[in-house]
Amino acid sequence: MENKEKAMVVRQNPGISRDAIKYIAMLTMFINHAANALVPAESPWFEVLTDIGYFTAVTMCFFLVEGYQYTHSRKNYALRLLIFALISQVPYVMALRFGMLNMLFTLFFCFLILHVRHRISNGFVRNLLVVLLVFVTLFCDWSLLAAIYTILFDRAAGDKRKQAVSFGIAALLFGLLNWMSYALQMAPLPALGHALISCLGIAASGIVILRFYNGKKGKRSGRFSKWFFYVFYPAHLFLLWLVRLGLGI
Repeated sequence: MENKEKAMVVRQNPGISRDAIKYIAMLTMFINHAANALVPAESPWFEVLTDIGYFTAVTMCFFLVEGYQYTHSRKNYALRLLIFALISQVPYVMALRFGMLNMLFTLFFCFLILHVRHRISNGFVRNLLVVLLVFVTLFCDWSLLAAIYTILFDRAAGDKRKQAVSFGIAALLFGLLNWMSYALQMAPLPALGHALISCLGIAASGIVILRFYNGKKGKRSGRFSKWFFYVFYPAHLFLLWLVRLGLGI
C-alpha cells in the first residue's frame, strides 16, 4: 500500500523534464527575436517581448554545463555547436540586424571554457585560456555574461544552494548592466524599474530549473529532440528574415 501511494505521488508530481524546459526556452527566444526583428523599438510591446526572451540565454548556459558533464562525445557536442553557429550566422544578421556573432558561437566558446576548466591542470595556463575565451565572447551575442553564467553554473554543479546563488548573481549582473544602459536614456528611478523588470526572465529560469526540473530528459527524448534544438535556431531566424522581406522592413 505504501509503495502504491509513493507511485501516485511520483505520477502526480513528475516535475518538468529538461526537454520541456528547453522547448519553453525556444519559445521565449522566438518571442524575443520576433520583437527585435519586427516590432518598432519605440513600441511599448518591444520591451515586454524582449524581456520575456531573457529566460533563454541563462537557461541554455545552465544546460550547457549539465550537457558537458553527461554527453557521450564532447568533441561531437562542440562540433554541432560550431556547425550550426556557422549555418545560423547569415540569417541571424539578416533577421535581427545584429553585427555580432550569434548565440551558438557564444555557447561554443562557453563549451571551450568548460573544457579548459576541466581538462587543463596547470592553473596559470587554465586561467589564461579562460580569460582569453571570455574575451572572445565580447564579439558574440550575450557577450561576457554567458561566459560568466557558464563559469558560475560549473562551479555550482550539483549543489542547489550554490546554483540558486548563481542565478541570483546572474540576475544581478544583468540588471546592473541594463540599469547603466537605461540610466543614459531616463531618470535613475524609472531606469531602476526597467532594469528590475528585465531580470524577471532570469529569475523565472532559476525558479523553473531549481524548483520544478526533475533532472530527466523527457519521456519522448531522442534524436528528434536532440536535433530540434539545433535546427530550430537557424530555421526560426530564416523565417523571421523572410517575414522582414515580405513586410519590406
